[in-house]
Amino acid sequence: MTPSGISVQDATAPFVLHTRVVTGTGGGPEKTILNSPRYLRRFGMDAACLFMRPPQDPGFRSLETKATATDAEIIGVDDRGPMDPGVLRACLRICRERRVAIWHAHDYKSNAIGLLLRHFHPMHLVTTAHGWVRRTSRTPLYYRIDRFCLKRFDQVICVSPDLQAQCLAAGVSPDRLSLVDNAIIPEEYATGPAGPGVRERFGAEPQGLLIGAAGRLSEEKGFRHLITAVGRLVSEGHCVQLVIAGEGHLRPVLQQQIDALGLQDRVRLPGFLEDPRDFYEALDLFVLSSLREGLPNVVLEAMATGRPVVATNCNGVPRLVRDGENGLVVPVDDPAELTNAMRRCVTSPSLRERLAAAGRSTIETDFSFDQRMRKIIRVYRRLSPEIAAVIPEWEPCRKAVSGYLSDVAR
Repeated sequence: MTPSGISVQDATAPFVLHTRVVTGTGGGPEKTILNSPRYLRRFGMDAACLFMRPPQDPGFRSLETKATATDAEIIGVDDRGPMDPGVLRACLRICRERRVAIWHAHDYKSNAIGLLLRHFHPMHLVTTAHGWVRRTSRTPLYYRIDRFCLKRFDQVICVSPDLQAQCLAAGVSPDRLSLVDNAIIPEEYATGPAGPGVRERFGAEPQGLLIGAAGRLSEEKGFRHLITAVGRLVSEGHCVQLVIAGEGHLRPVLQQQIDALGLQDRVRLPGFLEDPRDFYEALDLFVLSSLREGLPNVVLEAMATGRPVVATNCNGVPRLVRDGENGLVVPVDDPAELTNAMRRCVTSPSLRERLAAAGRSTIETDFSFDQRMRKIIRVYRRLSPEIAAVIPEWEPCRKAVSGYLSDVAR
């Protein structure tokens, strides 16, 4: 038996259960979670995605659709609040039925539940720290819960260096800590011009430039600065439009700002997009105006689509976007510098073309999903000698994965 109680027999075909609390359609972490099972199967591992969600949440249907597209099993557990004992009972039942060997958590609540359940079902505990975005009155409590849990997990994965530093400061042992960047499957994102009617669907004018952003309509995304920047460009006579894809509690506030600046014909809030790939294809420029981020999937996706990127210098972004090489990087919370960088792109087609090509190359070389999964497999192998014995190294499986990616591309 290993220290966590997993026997060699139990580990013969390790079952990984990815767990997270989600409301509505989810966000970037859900994309990473849903893409993982099909890669793990290449290693003889089974996996499923368990999401704790409010009962009858209509947004969960979107996740189910995405799960079907990624060939991932998705399990929904009704969650009626922090003190709902039904969540614990349901999760324990699933762990026992599936003989879960690795509980891979993705937020503070799934961290806490995994720690509790290990007393009743022996399993290894892994968590990915995606970072906190929207700050509320409960955030300090969530931080305390996370600090308590993280020190007791077998392995902790961080998506950006700042999160890695925070985990070290919280007492996580360095030998249990790994930095693993977010990533995407480049083959799923087409480069080149948008298809017929795609730009028109997002309101693009024939001779104008379409600027885009995507994310939860909440404070940490800094969309108010982006709207201000577009207003300045319009006032200078530049023919630009802005589309911000996403939903959130700030929609009325942002719409009021748009109306106050007289940008009703220039800025649109189309809401949540089920499949954003057409959205990226429609754009001439993608902008990340965030005040806080881990390593944002939206920037990865825009770069994979071959679109130039302007991004704020927050958290994990500098690992991805190198100023002047594959994008433009500006200070956080600085609308003037954001405007300047956008103006450079708007007025220079050659700059946009150069940044776009370099961005796509960066994704293919350093941020593809197969590279991410190599690192995840190494994390799982460190859990115990028994687990390592039945999970092969990545290299013997590369041909199988390459064959799968070829199928995706076709």
